[in-house]
Amino acid sequence: MANTQTSGYYFAPPSHWPVVGSLALFFLALGGILLMNSIGAGWLPFAVGFFTLVYMLFGWFGSVIRESEGGLFNRQVDMSFRWAMSWFIFSEVMFFAAFFGALFYARQYSLPWLGDVDNKLLWPEFQPQWPSAGPYRPPEFAPIEAWGIPAINTLLLLSSGVTVTWAHWALKKNDRHNLIFGLFLTILLGIIFLGLQAFEYSHAYSEGLKLSTGVFGSTFFMLTGFHGFHVTLGVTMLIVILFRCVAGHFRPDHHFGFEAVSWYWHFVDVVWLLLFIFVYWM
Repeated sequence: MANTQTSGYYFAPPSHWPVVGSLALFFLALGGILLMNSIGAGWLPFAVGFFTLVYMLFGWFGSVIRESEGGLFNRQVDMSFRWAMSWFIFSEVMFFAAFFGALFYARQYSLPWLGDVDNKLLWPEFQPQWPSAGPYRPPEFAPIEAWGIPAINTLLLLSSGVTVTWAHWALKKNDRHNLIFGLFLTILLGIIFLGLQAFEYSHAYSEGLKLSTGVFGSTFFMLTGFHGFHVTLGVTMLIVILFRCVAGHFRPDHHFGFEAVSWYWHFVDVVWLLLFIFVYWM
């Protein structure tokens, strides 16, 4: 449908979804606090909050999709969406930068300090080498080999970046068949990545590498675990976009919803490439 607004900014009508979302977060927080204090009844408010949040996401996003497909968003709104997504991805870059900074500090500063002559009196058995389980015990774990599952996952994510770009170009040419097929391949590669990462985690635990295994364990699982969460979120977003494409949404000149998800997926690819280099390889 053609855009019905040529100037001015679109003002959404009053909505109850922010209130529903606030209630969902309240129950999630209440349930989480109860569970962290070993109160079994915390599962009830946590479940209520979770399903309320899912209901809110379907309802609110559905309203935005209907507004977009109804031609209510003009160029100014489209630009605001682009800025919003850009700042969101920038915030995610800073999020991972903090964890990469912690990894750099631990390897380049903390280990040499703990291994100097003064600290040898406190921890005589400590070896200042990476990966490290910390000064209180010698390493009791096997580090993850870079050229096993991590290398395969790198190939999978880099390939998924190619397939989502292929789908994007198909959309620009209004080629619905290649658009849907490219998205399907991207989703499939992302799911395989998550399955291999779950297998890698189970293997790591069996070899003694846990979140509590010193500085290496904490930085490894924080970085790779949060990245896995982002991949899960990206796959979910791609599935939504796939359903919308099957339903006939998006046009060659009006498809920022697709572009936003592709931006996010490329960001996930770049973060994993850095993880492979600095966590697994070096």
